Amino acid sequence: MNNKLRGGAVAVLAVTVLVAGCAAQSNSNSVYGTGQAQREQTVRYGVVEGIREVTIQGNQSGAGTLAGGAIGGIAAGSTIGGGNGAVAAGILGAVLGGIAGSAAENKINQRRGLEITVRLENGEMRAITQEADEAFRPGERVRLLSSGGVTRVTH
Repeated sequence: MNNKLRGGAVAVLAVTVLVAGCAAQSNSNSVYGTGQAQREQTVRYGVVEGIREVTIQGNQSGAGTLAGGAIGGIAAGSTIGGGNGAVAAGILGAVLGGIAGSAAENKINQRRGLEITVRLENGEMRAITQEADEAFRPGERVRLLSSGGVTRVTH
């Protein structure tokens, strides 16, 4: 297999790993995992006291660093210099590609979220952070659904 074909195959594999590694768990009030389906939940009612926009940062899998490093190393090493120069370029390309890949994975894993503060009917206050896929307003009556340490705010 020639170097260009091998480099292309590695690049495709690296991008596939990056995309698979970036599949994030949802923090939406409308998405339930298979372990959460058909489970009883506690329902409490309250009124929205406040809302704050936040960023929900998903976990880094390292796939971005690996993919970026592989692509950067192959791209730089196969196109710049010859002999020792190609090795040095490959190492530098791998380092820079790894940094860029990590930054890309970090950005891909960010979601817009809301920190919703709710005063329950018994007077207690609760703050729940979830994805911003449903709009809430102060003074609005809402439901808090809780099960297994997970609480969602819904209408």
